[in-house]
Amino acid sequence: MAALDTIDRNILRLLRLDARMSNAALAAEVGLSPSACLRRIRLMEKAGVIRGYTALVDTGSAEATIAVIINITLERQTEDHLDRFEAAVRRHPEIRECFLMTGGSDYLLRVEVANAGDFERIHKEILSALPGVQRIHSSFSIRNVLATRPRGRR
Repeated sequence: MAALDTIDRNILRLLRLDARMSNAALAAEVGLSPSACLRRIRLMEKAGVIRGYTALVDTGSAEATIAVIINITLERQTEDHLDRFEAAVRRHPEIRECFLMTGGSDYLLRVEVANAGDFERIHKEILSALPGVQRIHSSFSIRNVLATRPRGRR
């Protein structure tokens, strides 16, 4: 896909605010016909610019989970070690996010667990088995203060 233009960036901005916005409303906001807007969205999806859509779940709901933030330090930071680690992380849907970092650790991961026992299983079966891991430091969240917000929310 070619570089994103102003309209594409505007579409992405609006979808980040409300991914359920109708295509007609989105098209009107960015000044395109509905078919042209949908074509741009499909191209961005196909190119991997838009990787998916998600729902923000109230942490007070029955389906609430605990977010665990995990700092990973690798034994070595060579390209091969980084590539092997990242490939392994991609194979585990339990790992919701993974960021290559600067500073004190090499990677920051986010997982969501039901309870401490659930995290113990993930730590034992997944995190400690990832290739090249030297140190794992985990922090449990108390509550989410700010997540990406739907349009109109404060």
